[in-house]
Amino acid sequence: MSVVRSIVTGSGSYLPEKILTNDDLAKMVDTSDEWIVQRTGIKQRHIAADGEVTSDLATAAAKRALEAAGCEASDVDTIILATATPDNTFPASAVTVQANLGITHGYAFDVHAVCSGFVYALTTADAYIRSGMSKRCLVIGAETFSRILDWDDRTTCVLFGDGAGAVVLEASEAEGLNTDRGILTSHLRSDGRHKEKLFVDGGPSATQTVGHLRMEGREVFKHAVGMITDVIEDAFAATGYNAEDLTWFIPHQANKRIIDASAKKLKIAPEKVVTTVQWHGNTSAASIPLALDMAVRDGRVKKNDLVMLEAMGGGFTWGSVLLRW
Repeated sequence: MSVVRSIVTGSGSYLPEKILTNDDLAKMVDTSDEWIVQRTGIKQRHIAADGEVTSDLATAAAKRALEAAGCEASDVDTIILATATPDNTFPASAVTVQANLGITHGYAFDVHAVCSGFVYALTTADAYIRSGMSKRCLVIGAETFSRILDWDDRTTCVLFGDGAGAVVLEASEAEGLNTDRGILTSHLRSDGRHKEKLFVDGGPSATQTVGHLRMEGREVFKHAVGMITDVIEDAFAATGYNAEDLTWFIPHQANKRIIDASAKKLKIAPEKVVTTVQWHGNTSAASIPLALDMAVRDGRVKKNDLVMLEAMGGGFTWGSVLLRW
């Protein structure tokens, strides 16, 4: 039976020019390169320039994805931007990206699921494509987390960075088999009882301020591995695949220890894990598409590879997407 699949036809990414190293941070707060690397695996992160906003990063990544896909901006009918750091309270930063690209048709909106945002956005785009509401969608994850950090809090300011990644997702006729190219299965979860473990202490309704990121690091770590493995095991159950079948595992780049522990629990071989947290830090919704684009451009991810994406973020939210490249 013929079905509609959502296939990725191109990817792109963008990182701000400014790099903030661990040694730079050691001059700002009581920390050290050794302390940060040992606990997180992070060596550096990129920081948006003054006046450089989330939609700028998103637009740059989108242009590179469109170029890789071999299509024009006018070919896109949908833009879904995952971000927790929009330019403004409203409108959605996605419509600014739409205007930046010169698109005057279709529709654009933001998805807010923090670090799980790209997985949520990709799943949403897939649903729109399979329903016939979209034919070609730009799915973007973009963040300027440097704008919501408390730079006096060494437990959080060392973790995050800025960046953007994007993919072009297109409708394609397929046979409805697990050997099809495209998104094979997606699994999303949330549990609002854990809000206080990872949140921003501001907002237009609550405090009329932007606020700063606050996190209970040990609590987040404790829940992360179990939640991540939950949605990945669901993906395996839905498709009949297992860890050995994966070509690549591209997790949210939050912490090297979480990535390693999750892969070990799932019995995913270390050589199959794409890791970029050391260079980018935690870029929230941008981390998966950044890592994906790097692995595509350096030749690791190739056509027909089986790729598992997963993330967990504030809320808590978490999810997985299994796709064939």
